[in-house]
Amino acid sequence: MAQFSPKPEWLKVRAPGGDTYHHLKETFRKLDLHTVCEEARCPNVGECWREGTATVMLLGDVCTRGCRFCAVTTGDPRGAVDVREPEHVARAIARLSLQYVVMTMVNRDDLLDGGAEHVARTVSRLHALRPDLLIETLVGDFQGHMSAVDMVVDAGPDVFAHNVEVVRRITRVIRDVRSSYDQSLAVLRRAKERQRRLAADAAEAGAPAPRRLTKSSVMVGIGETDDEVLEALRDLREAGVDIVTIGQYLRPSSKHAPVQRFVEPETFAAFERAALEMGFLYAASAPLVRSSYKAAEVFVRSLMDRGGAALPAGASPAGEDPAGPAAVEALLEERLAVARREAARLTAELDPDEPRPLDGPATASASPARLVPAASLVRR
Repeated sequence: MAQFSPKPEWLKVRAPGGDTYHHLKETFRKLDLHTVCEEARCPNVGECWREGTATVMLLGDVCTRGCRFCAVTTGDPRGAVDVREPEHVARAIARLSLQYVVMTMVNRDDLLDGGAEHVARTVSRLHALRPDLLIETLVGDFQGHMSAVDMVVDAGPDVFAHNVEVVRRITRVIRDVRSSYDQSLAVLRRAKERQRRLAADAAEAGAPAPRRLTKSSVMVGIGETDDEVLEALRDLREAGVDIVTIGQYLRPSSKHAPVQRFVEPETFAAFERAALEMGFLYAASAPLVRSSYKAAEVFVRSLMDRGGAALPAGASPAGEDPAGPAAVEALLEERLAVARREAARLTAELDPDEPRPLDGPATASASPARLVPAASLVRR
């Protein structure tokens, strides 16, 4: 295939726009929040923002790994962490009319816990400010340190996501050498086991236990076969993964792995049917699907399809599929209305122009305190 072959018609989308899109874009800039939706030029940004979903990057924009499919800058952050970021991000997101937020991160192998505590603090703080908001954490593998996985799960994200990225055979070619197909499966398996343990503990204590899900994603068109995709789906399901997304790999630049094929929409549909037959609660499989594609809708459908979420009164007329498009749309609209009310309430309570750090007003003299001493965090 040529270095940059013309894309087929099914990979062409209209540029995002509309009042909601432009309002959120302006608000993100005002609050100094950087979304992966924009920086990765995601083709679905308009759809997701319209339904109240956004993906925010934590822990900087320099990754300690160098995967051949990813355009994120590779380097050594040397243990630098903005310790006020969890508070700032939580306060900023709480003001937005979002019903679902994805918190993702670069790999931080330079940190003792891989950044797990930082992510957990952000989740906990955001839950405290906006209990109505659904939170997904899309994290790295923490070098296989399961205590770090537990730390994130214990913070209570509604969805714990970690991407296996590609099929087993090409993992060593496409992903950084520190990544591993089996290590990714182990992380997902541990997350599901931890979720089940927390749910059991809550039940024993007589407390309600919100349903927590696990999620992963596979790219295709990067050198795999269809049979290998099915094998990866079986491996993910065996690891307890609830939701899977499958999408077409697109080459970020000439320095990255080339596209080997453009997978036909009919093949994506076959992958989706196979995934559902394997027992996944939900599968999103299409050329433009990305890891966080329409995450709010995916979450709602994954529960409704198995009877795990109650519908609002009147959302499903008599004789209508309770998990059909109209019912799902009604529940999403109801959640979005709640999100707007809660965002307005928080905006009135918090200063919208100056996020308050944990230890008082920010000053020029306090700036150095933003960085944790590298010596205390760098793995030796």
